[in-house]
Amino acid sequence: MGRQETFYELIRRQGISRRNFLKFCSLSAASLGLAPHFAGKIAHAMETKPRVPVLWLHGLECTCCTESFIRSAHPLAKDVILSMVSLDYDDTIMAAAGHQAEKCIEDIMRDYKGQYILAVEGNPPLGNDGTFCIPGGRPFVDKLKEVAADAAAVIAWGSCASWGCVQAAKPNPTTAVPISKVIKDKPIIKVPGCPPIAEVMTGVITYYVTFGALPALDRQGRPLMFYGQRVHDKCYRRGHFDAGQFAEKFDDYGSRVGYCLYKVGCRGPTTYNACSTTRWNEGVSFPIGSGHGCLGCSEPDFWDNGPFYERLETFPQFGAEATADKIGGTAAAIVGIGIAAHAGLTALRQAKVKPNQPVASDDRVV
Repeated sequence: MGRQETFYELIRRQGISRRNFLKFCSLSAASLGLAPHFAGKIAHAMETKPRVPVLWLHGLECTCCTESFIRSAHPLAKDVILSMVSLDYDDTIMAAAGHQAEKCIEDIMRDYKGQYILAVEGNPPLGNDGTFCIPGGRPFVDKLKEVAADAAAVIAWGSCASWGCVQAAKPNPTTAVPISKVIKDKPIIKVPGCPPIAEVMTGVITYYVTFGALPALDRQGRPLMFYGQRVHDKCYRRGHFDAGQFAEKFDDYGSRVGYCLYKVGCRGPTTYNACSTTRWNEGVSFPIGSGHGCLGCSEPDFWDNGPFYERLETFPQFGAEATADKIGGTAAAIVGIGIAAHAGLTALRQAKVKPNQPVASDDRVV
């Protein structure tokens, strides 16, 4: 087994300067939400650790996760694929095919036993002995079990691999299941979304390559750095939600001026993802920013949680279950009480002021 060169050795061989390498490390730290001093740790890891072999398998899916991944800007997908890791198998983007391609899996499993990462896009169908998905001449579920056996860690790309997604939606004729139903003895990092955000995908790989360990995960196995907050928490329309200002239809006044989309079906209040912070298309926008409510695609069974254009009846807010109407009314009432109290207090203060005596600026009613 030959020695795997490090990321730093590779990029210097390609003519990349030390300065640009350090800029890359700083951008990577920022994309992971890490403090500035972690850029040095990333640089040290890239200089000393060999590139990690990655085997990327495809089950039942539409390839949207790969399409998203190759559009990453921070870091660029080409830097991840060609430099940070050693992507040794991905039947969608690799040049090899047939027996030549399948031999790549056998070689990595033999030479890097217990060291490689298994990335899975799509899910295994269990119905009819797995014959609904036959890559390389055998059921995908069998291939998945075999490659996972000696993997150091497993990444479930997208909602298909993480939860089952549309293939597992009712009535689920192929008996499609998430990979966690098949792989039960390995750590799995779930990176759900349909598809996941490109920078979230590259960020997860960057973290593992840098620290050689899984990032902190929530109780469902998702990395907290990207799935620790609801879309609703950082949504730029949140102020309208708190004020009780909602679009009632997609073509009404509220929709045109940017009111909250909760009443037309937005799942942002119950969806954990980085859409409202990291965003899409190099940080330009996300579905809510384009006028469409969140579908909750990073949550389990989102495909069966419709209809998509009807609002959720209840969700936890202000310490209780409440509807949008009650929340808006309560918020307005609180604001009204505050204004009335401030006005009353100001009147009492001004009653004590002598004629012609200026009123302090902080006592003026706005």
